[in-house]
Formats: sequence, structure tokens, C-alpha cells
Amino acid sequence: MKRIAVYCGSNKGVRPEYAAAARELGALLARERIELVYGGGSGGLMGIVADAALQHGGHVIGVIPEKLHIREIIHHGLPDLRIVKDMHERKAMMAELADGFIALPGGYGTFEEFFEVLAWSQLGWHPKPFGLLDVAGFYAPLLKFLDHTRDEGFIRPQHRELVLVSDSAEKLLPQLRAFRPQSEVKWIK
Repeated sequence: MKRIAVYCGSNKGVRPEYAAAARELGALLARERIELVYGGGSGGLMGIVADAALQHGGHVIGVIPEKLHIREIIHHGLPDLRIVKDMHERKAMMAELADGFIALPGGYGTFEEFFEVLAWSQLGWHPKPFGLLDVAGFYAPLLKFLDHTRDEGFIRPQHRELVLVSDSAEKLLPQLRAFRPQSEVKWIK
């Protein structure tokens, strides 16, 4: 695993545990010599995870759309910043660059990126692992909803298992490394 795309909030959230987890993840990726691919911003958890990776000698690739490429948002300390046309291009490039994905707490953008990459996996479009870093139980309601969706017959059990979960980066990274893609795609029974 050479690169991991991290999806997370452009805000810090209200709990200090969120920022601590972002710092821990950035530092861990750097120590493990795994490059960080992320949204290119300087604020919130995005900036924290990037700063931690850089401070620990890691390589960071930021991918940011032209419309967000403004002085107040962009992270100016990145060794590799890629400016793309729009959000669709950003998500495609991040997915192409990454060998796996992790979501820290975040908002609409984080959820949208999470579900898109997850749907691509369900369809068999990529074999890459996806993990939720469930900091302070942030993702517990979502995980309950995913279980409900499975129980109601909208997600197959093997597709529900595509979402790897841990409350620490140290535990989540080995899960991503051990992941083996499912062989059955959504449309095949």
C-alpha cells in the first residue's frame, strides 16, 4: 500500500478527539511511508492530517478543484498540489492515485466521497479497501443505518462488509492491508 486517500472535514468539529485522530493518522502514514492523498485544503481536519504527515517526513498530494484554489483555502506547504477542473475530476484523480481510502469525521463532502468510492467497490470497479476511522463514536449512527439497510435487503451482507471500521488509525491500517476484494459484484447473483 503506497498511497491512501483520506476524506475528512474542512472544519475541526467540536471534539478535540477529532483533531487528535487526524494528527495520529497523518503521523502514522508518514512513519509507514504511505503517501497521503487528500483534498488540498489547509483548514479543519484536512489541514491537520496533512500537517502531521509533513511534520513526520511524509509525502502529501493535494487535489483541489479550480474553484477552491483560492489563497485562504489552499495548503501552501504541499510538495505536490494538483489543480483539477471540478469535484468530479478531483474524486476521480484521488481514487486513481490511492491504493485505499480512510474517512475521518466530516460533513457532506466526506459522506459523498465515502459513498461514491464504496459504490464503485460494490460495482466491482476497483478492489481497494475503505475504512472508517470511528473517532469518539462519530460513525456509530451511520454504521447502524448501514446495518438497517442490509437488514432491509438493499445492501447484500458481503457488500456491507466492505466498510472496515476501527476507532484508531493503528488498528485500521492493518485491516486495510489485509483486505481482499469480494469477488461478487452487485449485479451478479
